[in-house]
Amino acid sequence: MQILSNILAFLVAAGVVIFVHEAGHYLAGKLFGVRVLVFSLGFGKRIWGFRRGDTDYRIALIPLGGYVSFDGQDPTRESDDPGWFQNHPRWQRILIYLAGPAMNVLLAILLVAVVFMWGTDLVNQKDQTTEIGMVFEDLPAQQAGLQPGDRIVSIDGEPTSDWQQVSMAFLTAAGRELEVVYQRGDQTASTKLTPVEIPRYKLGNAGVMPAAPARVRGVMAGSPADRAGLRFGDSLRAVDGHSVGGVEDFQRLVAARPGEEIALTIERSGRELVVRLVPEEQDGKGLVGIYIDQFPFQRFPPGEALVRSARYNWDTTIQIFEFIGKVFEREIPAESAIGGPIEIARLSGVAARRGLRDLLYFMALISLNIGILNMAPIPILDGGQIGVLLVESTLRRDLSIALKERILQAGLLVIVALMAIALYFDLMKSWPTGG
Repeated sequence: MQILSNILAFLVAAGVVIFVHEAGHYLAGKLFGVRVLVFSLGFGKRIWGFRRGDTDYRIALIPLGGYVSFDGQDPTRESDDPGWFQNHPRWQRILIYLAGPAMNVLLAILLVAVVFMWGTDLVNQKDQTTEIGMVFEDLPAQQAGLQPGDRIVSIDGEPTSDWQQVSMAFLTAAGRELEVVYQRGDQTASTKLTPVEIPRYKLGNAGVMPAAPARVRGVMAGSPADRAGLRFGDSLRAVDGHSVGGVEDFQRLVAARPGEEIALTIERSGRELVVRLVPEEQDGKGLVGIYIDQFPFQRFPPGEALVRSARYNWDTTIQIFEFIGKVFEREIPAESAIGGPIEIARLSGVAARRGLRDLLYFMALISLNIGILNMAPIPILDGGQIGVLLVESTLRRDLSIALKERILQAGLLVIVALMAIALYFDLMKSWPTGG
């Protein structure tokens, strides 16, 4: 059953991402008057479709990609037909190739914006400080003496200014001892820890989470909090002007005021509000009837959600390139950064089972990665095709047909090799380990 749900989630996620990518090529081609012969989701044998005008819209057997075929895309054929791809200026052909990845980036921004408008725990790690919010038992951070509230100053001599830097340092150091300088109150100290390896991905885990404000996780029906209008995700900022530093801090401040009206300052959707309520007395302590936890819930109006999503995707893009750089520097193994269809299907299923928000975010992440991958300078991909056209523009002449064919053949070999490597890594991740 789980395998079936993985496959269905993969078909939905991959289908949307591929459709949007190919729609970018299709719409750009139509805009410039290029005749479209085929719009295909999938490769290989045609299993369903319909024809409208010059175009065959189809679904093919192998759902690992898609393509748009333009009339006159083959450079070995010649014609004066204005609808032929090769008869259009190079700048138009560059924009047609660029439109696919651009649509993937746009889709990623829109999907993350929807998640931000809906409300989510998703947060940009560059917006989080280096303060530790949670330390897990029996993992390296606890064993090294780190505590919630500690602020990480540097790791192995590299200053840390946000949680993304902290996360990257630990992820890329599985099994390697690190010196961590931290600040606790007014004191600065250092300790050493060795992140344990996450077996499936061979990445490091130090056992820490970033600090997050105390927020409402649930509201009991008919409670003082319910009557005061508190909601899931409200951030608890102050009680009668006294700042709330965390869950225990809030509980202490409220417990001391049974039967007395309190002014509770909360943050909701970026706005600060003050609500008044009277804690009920239970065993001599005040209770307001909420479940609270420390988690980075956030919800934004449409305009702000789009802006934050664009920044989130930009920061994620930078992190992807940093991750790839660590692979080439051999700081992390290649299998940590490369995932094939089996792994993508598994993660699609996991996201779908968690809920629509998680699936939308995962689709955004896949779309962004597909957009970046297609801009790689590999001849058969969009980035490679753009590269050839830029070279021709610089030379002010077309490359020979024989050279173009060799370039495409080399690109095809690279893609086949990458797919084989990704599939191998997928199988290794899925293979049961002993011990």
